[in-house]
Amino acid sequence: MGLVEGPVSCKERSTLQVKKRSGSYPRVRVEGGGRGVVSQAGSVLLVETVRKSGLDTAISAALAPWRKPRAVHDPGKILLDVALAVALGGDCLADVGMLRAESGVFGPVASDPTVSRLVDVLAASGPKALAAIRDARSHVRGRVWDLAGESSPAADGHVIVDIDGVLVLAHSEKQDATATWKKSFGHHPLVAFVDHGRSGSGEPVAALLRPGNAGSNTASDHIETAQLALAQLPKHLRRGRQTLIRTDSAGGTHAFLDWLSRRGRWLSYSVGMTITDAIHQAVLKIPKKAWTPAYDSGGSSGRAPGSRRSPTCPT
Repeated sequence: MGLVEGPVSCKERSTLQVKKRSGSYPRVRVEGGGRGVVSQAGSVLLVETVRKSGLDTAISAALAPWRKPRAVHDPGKILLDVALAVALGGDCLADVGMLRAESGVFGPVASDPTVSRLVDVLAASGPKALAAIRDARSHVRGRVWDLAGESSPAADGHVIVDIDGVLVLAHSEKQDATATWKKSFGHHPLVAFVDHGRSGSGEPVAALLRPGNAGSNTASDHIETAQLALAQLPKHLRRGRQTLIRTDSAGGTHAFLDWLSRRGRWLSYSVGMTITDAIHQAVLKIPKKAWTPAYDSGGSSGRAPGSRRSPTCPT
């Protein structure tokens, strides 16, 4: 068992002890009495999360078809190293170098050319590699939610998936970087998050990469993102009224609403709408028996003085 320098505190010094490797990464623990500093010691939490969830073994198994017989580095480990580098602040493939400098924490890390070659190989395989990675993530997510028990976002049998577009700024001519609708420059991905409620933030489950000039109300993109998000949920939540798809007014298009309403028996949905005069007049024609009490963002029933109530969505 070797010693790796650990983080220093004001009262005592600590040491990261490297134990026998289990999975893709070395196993380490923090003890008092050390004499140095590991610059990325906080990443041990990320590495242990990968190990405990089984994400390393799942991704490795999923990408096994893309590993050459005599390859030194496992494709799954390389991909996870890139993800860890991003979590630690990296913004390009070469930033895996910060992991390479801490082999006691991250184990062997592939060279920059090896990382680039893997990305090229996976990209050349098209949807097949993406499907393998997504299946592995879905399987591991289900396991983590089971382990979370009452802390799971679906502990009460219901789950909310929020879909929204975000702007990612680019400061140079990156691939697909274009002018955006906010007069900035970059990308406009559409992302889906599982709502963890008041006890946590959103959990990213899907992201559709798009150029900066992609439309906010593109129904086909909302449909594809919803499909990708549903595929990430445990199987019993991929259909059923206990699963709520929620978007702002960007999702208020005929095509997306038609897609959702055709699944009325299988999904619940809440889509924001821009209230034009035509929509206002149409709402006034809805019979009183079709209205139910509105709910605020905290889930409480009620309405402000002079406000109307929300119509139910017929199925």
